[in-house]
Amino acid sequence: MPCKSCGSGNLSKFTGEMGIRSLGLKNIDKPVVWVFPELVVCFDCGIAEFGVPEAELRLLAKGDAAAG
Repeated sequence: MPCKSCGSGNLSKFTGEMGIRSLGLKNIDKPVVWVFPELVVCFDCGIAEFGVPEAELRLLAKGDAAAG
């Protein structure tokens, strides 16, 4: 499958971990939602794509994460 941004076939998959937090100082007290997605990285244009798992997506949509 080619890169959706530049059309290159020079892609590779990785696993990642990231904390997602709402923007702004008003949200500083909200916990981080941790996700461990599979990333697809294009080595030509540098774009990376990932999906957020369903359980974490629900937490983000509700606006409150489970601590820990």
